[in-house]
Amino acid sequence: MGNPTTVSFHTLGCKLNFSETSSIKRQFEGAGYGVVDGGEPADIFIINTCSVTDFADRKCRQVIRRAMRINPDAKVVVTGCYAQLKPQEIANIPGVDLVLGAKEKFQALNFIDQLKAPGKGLVKADKIEEHTEFTTSFSFGDRTRSFLKIQDGCNYNCSFCTIPKARGRSRNDSIEAIVENAHSLADSGVTEIVLTGVNIGDFNDHAQRPKETSQAGKFIDLISALDKVEGIKRFRISSIEPNLCSNEIIEFVAESKRFVPHFHMPLQSGNNKQLAEMRRRYKRELYKDRVEYIKSLMPHCCIGVDVIVGFPGETDVDFIETHKFIEALPVSYLHVFTYSERANTNAISLDGVVDMRVRRMRNQRLRILSEKKKNAFYKEHIGEIRPVLFEVSGQDGTATGFTDNYIKISLPTSLNIENEIHFCKLKELMQDGLMMAKMATEENYLLQQKALSFKQTVNA
Repeated sequence: MGNPTTVSFHTLGCKLNFSETSSIKRQFEGAGYGVVDGGEPADIFIINTCSVTDFADRKCRQVIRRAMRINPDAKVVVTGCYAQLKPQEIANIPGVDLVLGAKEKFQALNFIDQLKAPGKGLVKADKIEEHTEFTTSFSFGDRTRSFLKIQDGCNYNCSFCTIPKARGRSRNDSIEAIVENAHSLADSGVTEIVLTGVNIGDFNDHAQRPKETSQAGKFIDLISALDKVEGIKRFRISSIEPNLCSNEIIEFVAESKRFVPHFHMPLQSGNNKQLAEMRRRYKRELYKDRVEYIKSLMPHCCIGVDVIVGFPGETDVDFIETHKFIEALPVSYLHVFTYSERANTNAISLDGVVDMRVRRMRNQRLRILSEKKKNAFYKEHIGEIRPVLFEVSGQDGTATGFTDNYIKISLPTSLNIENEIHFCKLKELMQDGLMMAKMATEENYLLQQKALSFKQTVNA
């Protein structure tokens, strides 16, 4: 096929996918390929897919068609979860030249020369059971924060989920290697690192415990080691299962100067009957306990929630129970997913299929609740001074960024303060959902913290 000089990358899905795409992109750059932005003509389009829902599958097919419109002569490479689950289905899509499974995605550069004339797509996707190695990945150069992959795969078997079939068994990098990556990112000027994976709380590093013990290094050991990395001002935990979010982890984050007060914990349902059918490893009582303990130590902490609506057997009463349960929790925002039937999952055979119109209505109700939760959380902090990492600066006389506890703010300024942390006083919630802020001083922030600490002591 010659030697194409340009390649375009398109990523669908989670932060983990973004970290992996970035690593693959650096391989191509190192080999002399020119990387162009999405939407521009390229010789090769590489699409890293998600397959959490049927919508994610459809989105992938849309991206493939868009790539062919941009350059009908381009080579199209599809990888990621959708590619692992349904490689032949993707290979049969007109325009697809190469399909790479989970194990093969990091060898994309090696497979390029095997592409032949347009026709049926070439499939390189071994069985997921054969994918037992961990491949280090991290994003760099795309944002002020870096997504650092620390773990992959999952040993859980939730009845609705295809991830174990798309990514394999749980495995992770070593603590030593992760810390080394963090040091490298710090040297490169990265300010914030987001720890990503499929089930990061299930982290087990068998090589990093002292020799006198036989226990593996756990997630708490990893974050304790990362907390000592100079140069990285913020670490953020992307998502952690509630049954793995221990008191020890919560207490560590509460005391840490680098790990920010932000947890994202999947709930999926506020109804114990549904949680059991989903094969989740906790009941709603445990989830409530985790949230309350976080808030008892960090009242300012942001807590995000994943929830699924329309799971088989979810009655109106079940949904109302979930709605009321979340409404009563001091959480900050929701990621709402409409249940989607997935082949080769246990849930697909369950009785009580919920009409799609009902699923969408329930999704909308929880999205409205999410907006209320987010607005209430933002308003709680009006008048406070918080550190803000600015991601976009100087455009239209404003800069935008996130506080440590994940409040998105807008600051009127023409200064170039991108990738810098500044203390800002939160003033008011604007119609676009951002918090208006003004510059403040570190001295005023420290005085505020002392006052809040004294107030909490008195209340306790």
